[in-house]
Amino acid sequence: MSDSDFDVPAGIDVLRVFCGPDGRHGNALGVVRDGRTYPDEASRQELSRRLGFSETVFVDDPERGHVDIYTPGLRLPFAGHPLVGTAWLLDLEILELPVGEIFARQDGEFTWITARPEWAPPRKLERYASVAEVEALTGPPPGEGWLYVWAWEDEAAGRVRARAFPRRDDGITEDEATGAAALLLSAELGRALNITQGRGSQLLTAPAPDGTVEIGGRVMLAVSG
Repeated sequence: MSDSDFDVPAGIDVLRVFCGPDGRHGNALGVVRDGRTYPDEASRQELSRRLGFSETVFVDDPERGHVDIYTPGLRLPFAGHPLVGTAWLLDLEILELPVGEIFARQDGEFTWITARPEWAPPRKLERYASVAEVEALTGPPPGEGWLYVWAWEDEAAGRVRARAFPRRDDGITEDEATGAAALLLSAELGRALNITQGRGSQLLTAPAPDGTVEIGGRVMLAVSG
């Protein structure tokens, strides 16, 4: 779904998170700056379903960075691209979630968050033999559960080609840019990664000695609420 396929309700910003070097692509994100306009879980879930983005964020306290994240079908305790996008939009250094405090920073054109792998929802990480095999997929491979397929584009340089398929029957066939999966892959491989995902989104990761991983990318404002 493109940002212009529907009329976005007032008070909602639409961002593109993890844009490529040319400013294109990225994963669409809805941010409700005043979460009080959708006061309960049912109304938030309904709005997230209507918007149809892979995630929508409701900001309950912009000063403390207290946010609530939804997919079109469920509520999430943690997700990567919503937190990178919200940190950029509100210029926050700390975000409060059920899993704990998420630290954020700005570094030139990139916004970074620091998170722990155990906070990320489970994903199956499946390595393919080549970039061509990843790019040849015309849809989700058979099976159930969230799948992240990847291949080395340049192993020595840490460059990865990836695609993500939620396979959860909520209208999201392919996730354009997935911070949580990038976090898990970086932790599993134990190294910094430069990931090209989807049509051309870019995600950067940097694991730290304490077991945390930084996830970074570019954010663009698509629709101002």
